[in-house]
Amino acid sequence: MDILRAFLVGGLICVVGQLLIDFTKLTPARILVSFVVAGVVLGGLGIYEPLVNWAGAGATVPLTGFGYLMAKGTLQAVRLYGPLGIITGGLTAGAAGIAGAVICGFLAALFARPGDKS
Repeated sequence: MDILRAFLVGGLICVVGQLLIDFTKLTPARILVSFVVAGVVLGGLGIYEPLVNWAGAGATVPLTGFGYLMAKGTLQAVRLYGPLGIITGGLTAGAAGIAGAVICGFLAALFARPGDKS
């Protein structure tokens, strides 16, 4: 049942993204940024956490989950460190994912053979 819930929620988030691509003039980059911002806002308001608890990876793997992680980390850091947590919280919470993306990007750049598209 957990897998089904994750599939449904993750699939619905992807459907929203596809509908935005198909029926608006928004670029994919703006849609992705909008998903992260939506995750931050919903996470900061405490709305996204029940969805994460219910859907698991279906809510944490998409970009909205990254925004939620940033908001959650920032709120925790503000409780612990005060205003300094505004700067450090999101970076600390997302450090593993950001580092993984940078390392994978670096490795892809080492082994890929870039060339013109023409």
